[in-house]
Amino acid sequence: MSDSQLASAPVIDVPHQAVSVARTLALMVLAGLAVRLMVIPFTYPDHLDPQRQHWRFAWEMGMVARSIVTGKGFSSPYVGDTGPTAWFPPLYPYLLAGVFKVFGLFTRASAIAILTLNSIFSALTAIPVFAIARRTVSDRVARYAGWLWAFFPYSIWAAAERIWENAVTTLLLAVLVWFTLVLDGKATSRRWIAYGLLWGVAALSNPTVLAVLPFLLGWLCWRGYRRGQPWLWQAVLAVVMLVLVITPWELRNYLVLHQVLPLRDNFWVEVRVGNTGDISDLYPDWAIPSTSPVQWNELHRVGEIAYISEMRTLAVRFIRENPGVFVWLCWKRFVFIWTGFWSLDPDYARNEPLQIPNTFLCSTLTVLMLAGLVLLWRNRREWFLPYAAVLGAYPAVYYITHPTMDYRHPIDPMLVILVAYAVARWFQRRRVAF
Repeated sequence: MSDSQLASAPVIDVPHQAVSVARTLALMVLAGLAVRLMVIPFTYPDHLDPQRQHWRFAWEMGMVARSIVTGKGFSSPYVGDTGPTAWFPPLYPYLLAGVFKVFGLFTRASAIAILTLNSIFSALTAIPVFAIARRTVSDRVARYAGWLWAFFPYSIWAAAERIWENAVTTLLLAVLVWFTLVLDGKATSRRWIAYGLLWGVAALSNPTVLAVLPFLLGWLCWRGYRRGQPWLWQAVLAVVMLVLVITPWELRNYLVLHQVLPLRDNFWVEVRVGNTGDISDLYPDWAIPSTSPVQWNELHRVGEIAYISEMRTLAVRFIRENPGVFVWLCWKRFVFIWTGFWSLDPDYARNEPLQIPNTFLCSTLTVLMLAGLVLLWRNRREWFLPYAAVLGAYPAVYYITHPTMDYRHPIDPMLVILVAYAVARWFQRRRVAF
């Protein structure tokens, strides 16, 4: 049975079909936004706890946004003054600072406003989800995927409950995948320039997206080479644009922190936090400055750069002395990313009462995703690598540091498309059987 049978109609560029697609996309986005906005009244109060200088409002991001608004610059990601920081890149903290400027510092209005912005980013992600699925599979799968995204539980949670960069990074990465497919169809210099600029913006949201860049860019170059089209200078142009976007942030870090830093400086802290040998949680409280007075005091005493150097020494020493444990921990983190399961320890289960239902949902989605990936390999092999690149490369860093479900969220659009593909094929076969 061919995949063309999954399509409700051939893709023909005629006005009435364009209107139909636009109407469908508008309904998906509006439905997705509506359900996220309905969740916000139940979630925003959790961010208004005044303890520890409103730490729960947006954690490290909230602290830095507060510093920006109060004239202290991009600094102090933890409670108290710990000086200039590059703990994470600037896009979302400045967005949050803008919300604080308009709606007040740690106010109810600010919480509702930023969660609403997250929800808009999340709802808009249905558009690239639809476009990617339509280009790589079929119209019918595109519609399944778009509607699934509108009501996707992890997307709703990440947008309407979390004040973090997950929703905007997810939108940016999905648009980048779609843009890659557009360039494969028709590449112009302006599009390559825009492509590079968009990669730069995404990197300033979450540098982890750059793990996908070599694969998507390499795929484009290979496709151009196979067609006998120019590809080298366009790829160089895109990389130059990327560098131009991130250079001001890199210069700021060098001038303020006196080191050349790769967009954010806390990598070794995250490696250390995830590799202590303590598996009582995804990351133990005693190892994190946000929850450990010992770690916070050390960060405050020596400063951010020296503290990170100390954490690098401890992390490297642990890995060298315990290579087997490190491999085992990487495996546990891999399993968590794709199943949601971490531990049956009673203390952990008590703190994570939703672990079992989450494990069931996450594991089911992973199985369906793998089924969709197999279908893609068999029937649409030319599109296999962009999916494999996102699903394989993006979460890799969390296998060696520490994962959470919101950290893996940016790969969910590709997962949703593959799930929709598997479900659409299953329905197709059932109709034939009956």
